[in-house]
Amino acid sequence: MKQSLQIKLSQQLALTPQLQQAIKLLQLSTLEMNQEIERYLLENPMLEREEEHVVSYGDSGMNGGNGMNGSTAGSASGAREEEASASTEGEMNSEMNGGLSAADMDEDRWSQDSGSYGSPGRERDRDDEVEAQDLQAAAISLRDHLEWQLGLSQFSDRDRHLIRFLVDGLDDNGYLASPLPDLLETIPPEYEVELDDLEIALRQLQSLDPTGIGARTPQECLTLQLKALAAGEARELALVIVRDHLDLLAAREFNKIRKRIECDEATLKAAHALILGLDPHPGASFAPLETRYVVPDVLVKKVRGRWVARINPDAYPRLRINRLYAEILSRQRKSENGLSSQLQEARWLIKNVQQRFETIARVSQAIVERQRQFFEHGEVAMRPLVLREIADEIGLHESTISRVTSQKYMATHRGIFELKYFFGSHVATDTGGACSATAIRALIKQLVNAEDNKKPLSDSQISEILGQQGIVVARRTIAKYRESLNIPPVNLRKAL
Repeated sequence: MKQSLQIKLSQQLALTPQLQQAIKLLQLSTLEMNQEIERYLLENPMLEREEEHVVSYGDSGMNGGNGMNGSTAGSASGAREEEASASTEGEMNSEMNGGLSAADMDEDRWSQDSGSYGSPGRERDRDDEVEAQDLQAAAISLRDHLEWQLGLSQFSDRDRHLIRFLVDGLDDNGYLASPLPDLLETIPPEYEVELDDLEIALRQLQSLDPTGIGARTPQECLTLQLKALAAGEARELALVIVRDHLDLLAAREFNKIRKRIECDEATLKAAHALILGLDPHPGASFAPLETRYVVPDVLVKKVRGRWVARINPDAYPRLRINRLYAEILSRQRKSENGLSSQLQEARWLIKNVQQRFETIARVSQAIVERQRQFFEHGEVAMRPLVLREIADEIGLHESTISRVTSQKYMATHRGIFELKYFFGSHVATDTGGACSATAIRALIKQLVNAEDNKKPLSDSQISEILGQQGIVVARRTIAKYRESLNIPPVNLRKAL
């Protein structure tokens, strides 16, 4: 084989450190971006935050074009005064192209208002003058609530120890997770605890609040709650249904229940109402809630008849170069030290943060302009939208639009939505147009909310109704959309 030399020209994408940082910041959520900025602030003495000051929503410094406020403009201007490098917008545009359980019964809203009680930890300081939505619930745990009751009880010390032992075996819903014999095996023999002792402790535990605590099955949980109600024909029938026919009740097979129990419709309705008022998860209200706080990146408001997207001033981090260190560096240009590279890194970060929010503002405004009917009329007016439409409009690659719309949020008069919420597939109409999947889901929800509970609409009937409106949707598609809305099938929506 003869060897030869050849010259070949080719284009190759080179990701500079600055561009890599820009891409990374673009795909981060606001919370993640702030964490990243905090890391830079700790590591880089050339970087600092501007002093906080109040910026109103209607600040003239903010506009729909770039979404920047007066403080932001000052930050960018300050960066330019520090001899910042050229903007990365052109680089980004070119280089970024390319068996029955309690859960089965939840559709009937098996819950009850837990109300308030005199246990400690439930009250909050009335002197705290903060907005209600900013308060985080200071609810006590289920264990603390039961311990508080044990302290007021007349149980013996031995019984209290056994009850606490059983409390440790409760799951988040308040059920005893393990059988008593299995729990007994974990107790050392020297304590001389028998199975009868645990059964007595369990009955004592089940006498505490909330009613139904310590149950081992959904049937036992509901039975405990029913026995706590006043005696009556409806309660006795409810006890029979819970004990023997809970599967039929969950499937709403009311006719089968009436035939098996031989009861009249009025009594069955009364028993059904009692069961609906029970809580199959008595411990769930004490479970700790994971609170996620979302700071919207974009605010949408109608200005002079036009919907405008503006960057939320509270989401924009105001950064600047530390002038003291910059002046020291300017007097020591000839000396070799790490401040020079840190200064360049700080400049990059300031510009990339500004670029990030400018891109978010441009994408958001393009979305708002295409979905303006949504802001006027709601979900039923949502139009089909794909990433390519926005990408073509503002001259960016689809992958960039995908990064921008992920984990970025828009605050509107209809609620807070992730930017990707406004994108969706379409379904053809008889007139040759298209209807978005979001609008179809909204129509299905409207039809179900307006239906007769005694004669609920089947998926086929919903498909026919939409077809009469010119929207061609198959029955299977209706079923898929209905399930995504957590709407139960027709047999489970039928009222007694």
